[in-house]
Amino acid sequence: MKIKSAEFVISNTDITKCPVTKEPEYAFIGRSNVGKSSLINMLTDRTKLAKTSGKPGKTQLINHFHINKEWYLVDLPGYGWAQVSKKLKEEWEIMIRKYLRERTNLINIFILIDSRIPPQKIDLDFIQWVGENGLPFSIIFTKADKTGNRKILSNIETFKNTLRQNWDELPPMFVSSSAQKHGQQEILEYIDQINSTL
Repeated sequence: MKIKSAEFVISNTDITKCPVTKEPEYAFIGRSNVGKSSLINMLTDRTKLAKTSGKPGKTQLINHFHINKEWYLVDLPGYGWAQVSKKLKEEWEIMIRKYLRERTNLINIFILIDSRIPPQKIDLDFIQWVGENGLPFSIIFTKADKTGNRKILSNIETFKNTLRQNWDELPPMFVSSSAQKHGQQEILEYIDQINSTL
């Protein structure tokens, strides 16, 4: 798949204000500072489609982008640590979970995991919640350019083994590097393949 157009549509905190459409949506979410905005910009071949920041918690709204006038990419706030109040974190969690559970045209949730570090409880808990709610998801390991391949492979294998303790079958997984555009075509082809079956 080649991204010919990527247009910002709307940002909001209310699922009822999301675009009225039957076109498929793909949501991207991960722990704060996992590299989500950089990944979205890499996937779409844009430099500033999603706002990037060294400060966790930059994304605070549900952001809809219309891709190729055929499907929507949805940038969700990160979960976990961010330099915001406890009250705001709780509001984000309610907003995110309501969107994920109730958005009828949501086809897949891409859960982003930092490949540089061992499995984190907050990521595992979120994946467990997604599974318990019967929501389709895939995993993208980010920042694969930040450390040696052996370390990355070891962390990914450890993550898989940790999931196998509770899951009979693992979800689709991708390894990405926004700096090197690694994983771009694999992820876009996966989306294209799903779209072709709808």
